[in-house]
Amino acid sequence: MRIRTLTVLLTVAATLTVTSQPAIAHPARPRPHTYVVSTTPGDTPEGIEVTRGGTIYVTSVGTGAVYRGSVRDPQLKPWLPAGSDGRTSATGVHVDRWGRVLIAGASTSQLFLYDVRGRLLTARTAQPGSFLNDFTIAGDFVYVTDSAHNQIWRAPLTRHGLGELEPWLTRDRIQPIPYFLNGIVTDGRTLLVGEQGQDVTYRIDLRTRDVRTLEVTGANGVLSGDGYLLEGRRLYAVHNAGGGKYVTRLALLDATLSRAAVVADSQPGAPGATPTTIARDGARLLWVNSQLDAAPGTPPYTVSVVRGLR
Repeated sequence: MRIRTLTVLLTVAATLTVTSQPAIAHPARPRPHTYVVSTTPGDTPEGIEVTRGGTIYVTSVGTGAVYRGSVRDPQLKPWLPAGSDGRTSATGVHVDRWGRVLIAGASTSQLFLYDVRGRLLTARTAQPGSFLNDFTIAGDFVYVTDSAHNQIWRAPLTRHGLGELEPWLTRDRIQPIPYFLNGIVTDGRTLLVGEQGQDVTYRIDLRTRDVRTLEVTGANGVLSGDGYLLEGRRLYAVHNAGGGKYVTRLALLDATLSRAAVVADSQPGAPGATPTTIARDGARLLWVNSQLDAAPGTPPYTVSVVRGLR
């Protein structure tokens, strides 16, 4: 009996010893720090969207092409061909809550809505000569900046589709008078809109359309940008700091989005990169190296990680 008992105990002990060994951890492949959007001369990328599932969309202001890829793959691929559907230029890009892709058509004066397979669902036209730059979604509406007429357009956006664009806030109702409206974000109650001509950010009440300038402390009171990203009370702006130096500027907002304290700048973008727009990828920020300061620039056109800021 003792021998059998001892044998059983030894067998159990051996089993426990084997099964208690920790599993070998295989390190996940690190995500690229730089993504190649295109090697086509003249593409000049501008807008970016990164979905929660890790899909990247990048637009071309130079040709209207749209590229798509994964945050785990350093090479994006063509998704919408240049010039298709009359989209000869493209800037802002976002995915709505139904998974459809909206694209601002820049100098085409159009806002495009596509399904995830790349089929055109709707194209809405603003006033001729408009430059539809960037947009944001609040409730059942999309709000679009027009950098040519310096006004904001609005269109209904529901599960049934995209409605007609109509002027929502015209230039004469904005003070100080804007010269180049660009980035735009919202918390659902308020719009924050960048004006690069005078380096200000407008705070616009969605209910009353009341316009004020954001009160800024730090960084000599300067907070404006091309691409904006709003996360709670953290506002990120791709800011032209002058002399060819571009940074992502981080400001902390008060509860009413009326005041902002600039707390940090990222490391500058690479010389000549001219970063434009920004998107979140997990713990990282990605921005588009448009090369617009030397347009059409030199391929390859890239997206890279913002350094020195999260």
